[in-house]
Amino acid sequence: MNTAEILKKVRQIEIKTGRLVSETFAGQYQSTFKGRGIEFSEVREYVPGDDVRAIDWNVTARANKPFIKQYIEERELTLMILCDVSASQAFGSSSKPKSEAAAELAATFAFSALKNSDKSGLLLFSDKPELYIPPRKGRNHSLRIIRELLAYTPKSRGTDVAMALRMANRVMKRRGIIILISDFHSPDYAREVRLTASRHDLIPVVITDRFELALPAAKALLVSEDLENGADFTADLASPGYREAYAKEAGGRRAAMEAALRSAGADWIDVDPALPVHGPVIKFFRKRKKFKLI
Repeated sequence: MNTAEILKKVRQIEIKTGRLVSETFAGQYQSTFKGRGIEFSEVREYVPGDDVRAIDWNVTARANKPFIKQYIEERELTLMILCDVSASQAFGSSSKPKSEAAAELAATFAFSALKNSDKSGLLLFSDKPELYIPPRKGRNHSLRIIRELLAYTPKSRGTDVAMALRMANRVMKRRGIIILISDFHSPDYAREVRLTASRHDLIPVVITDRFELALPAAKALLVSEDLENGADFTADLASPGYREAYAKEAGGRRAAMEAALRSAGADWIDVDPALPVHGPVIKFFRKRKKFKLI
């Protein structure tokens, strides 16, 4: 896309997503993500009925009478979007490639954060860090995130989810929300997923084209190229055995991914780019909100 086309697409996503956020997501986002926790404010003299666990023993010793610590709730959150821009994101068996679905999803979360006065940032990654935008507030900042998702040209083709999570943990010093958008076609990342989920609220968003799970039956040979490693391959769509082997291999990758996310206690969002991408996000918010109320 040229500059004019990119700006037009950014505007389209802003209008579409902005309306959805205002009508649907903003309230659910706020109720789902309550804030980072509590921050120390000051000490005051103990009065009967106070929680003894809050006593500041250092101040108490100096003053020869009990003082307790007081805290305030931190409302502002930091949301970091990690988005896979490897070559496989260009694939799409429908009119929408995975990369475009990722841009819409990132816009949904960025504008939800904006609506609730939270900071949002972006890390584009392949098998190395491609682009990092530190968390900030503001509409123009959110629009920049969407523009980079649509316009950025990756320098590498592969995918390394573990590396992206390690970098996110380095730059995010305090607990926040990490949205990880990827097809997860990556070497082992189970350890980094567990570590990140223990430090932050990690939400993996798994974008999967239906052809990546199963091939259609047809009297044809499909000659294609692996987008990440450049290897050519031929698929015999007329062969039940070939299609079965393909589905079995895809199922194995999917099972390994689910096991890694489940072991970390991470709730993930499944997205099919051929379908409206916001439906699974709405379902996720509603599930999270219900869970928190129980």
